[in-house]
Amino acid sequence: MNDLQSETETTPAIETTDFGGLEIAFDHRVLRPRQWTTAQAWWAGSLLPGLPDGDVLELCSGAGQIGLLAVAGSTRGLVCVDVNPVAASYTQRNAEAAGMADRVTMREGLIAEVLQPDELFPLIIADPPWVPREQTGQFPEDPLLAIDGGDDGLGIVRECLEAITGHLDPEGVALLQLGTTEQVAAVATLLEDSDLAVGEVREYGDRGVLVRLD
Repeated sequence: MNDLQSETETTPAIETTDFGGLEIAFDHRVLRPRQWTTAQAWWAGSLLPGLPDGDVLELCSGAGQIGLLAVAGSTRGLVCVDVNPVAASYTQRNAEAAGMADRVTMREGLIAEVLQPDELFPLIIADPPWVPREQTGQFPEDPLLAIDGGDDGLGIVRECLEAITGHLDPEGVALLQLGTTEQVAAVATLLEDSDLAVGEVREYGDRGVLVRLD
């Protein structure tokens, strides 16, 4: 029995949605794809022609839609990382549906445990949960694992920053999804003693913020 099959008589209803031209499958155990995040995928895809060779890394990939759309117009490989086994199964399913199964590698587990020390990536996409824990009750339809960012909303963001610091090609770029400009300022402070810095910031109202890290 795979992760998409319920161990009870009731199987979660599988939904599909169009995400930038890709048909993405998911159910209530995975964060519903947000249409505004196609902007992160398009931005990532536009950067690829000017970046070094190599696979794209997506952290906290969920059902895989952002990473899949980012590499869809290229021949790049995609390495997805997520701790949720259900999300991992949907990423593989969606990669197959998009005809990209041979280019996608799914690594299920904690970020620090599934990346090899010497791996470098020219582009890293990070989509961590960023909702402060005390505010997660405002989003009852979202799975807690996918939105709980810890006490300050930056718990998993910090893990992503550590991975980006250790695994981004020196000539590479990272695109990080956050919730607010206040979180962007906090990330800039966290990076003060690193080789990375906050670059362009794109705001999408109350939906979220995208940040380029170089």
